[in-house]
Amino acid sequence: MRKKILIAEDESLIRMDIKMMLEDHGYDVVGEAGDGDRAIELAFLHKPDLILMDIKMPKINGLQASQIIANQLDLPVLIITAYSQKEFIKKAQQDNIVGYLVKPIAESNLIPAVEIALHQSGKAKRLKEDIKNAKQEVEKRKLIERAKGILMQMEQITEEEAFKRMRDSSMTRQMTMESLAKEIIAQQK
Repeated sequence: MRKKILIAEDESLIRMDIKMMLEDHGYDVVGEAGDGDRAIELAFLHKPDLILMDIKMPKINGLQASQIIANQLDLPVLIITAYSQKEFIKKAQQDNIVGYLVKPIAESNLIPAVEIALHQSGKAKRLKEDIKNAKQEVEKRKLIERAKGILMQMEQITEEEAFKRMRDSSMTRQMTMESLAKEIIAQQK
């Protein structure tokens, strides 16, 4: 499936140039913006795989737009700028900014930067998902442990016996251990 890219660049000739280079390499340019406001609108509309964002743009600049997009959509941004000063690099160190290109942009720089940015953002998404799943698993285990503790205290049984009863009950009643644990805890209140 073709990767969707949004271009936010106030200079139309540069924007057109970037679009042609990307399309020549099989990317789908889903939107073009000339200012930060429009970049934000298009990001919400298209939810692209990557946004190429110029730092200096009218209305809202590229860094502010990137921050808003990061807070709301968590989309990766590849920053484009005519400036390579340290102040801009420091300001561009946001979690969703996955790369930095200095103008003029050549195809030999653009395509590898886009490919690396897409790869890194894919890895970051998978890691975030793994972390979310791990947190959910920990919360589930906490519930089960708490319910097991309640059963041990109420029935004066061992931890092993409490777990076996919960497992047997969840299988008999065709419900998850988590649901059963919630039920046990709710009955205790």
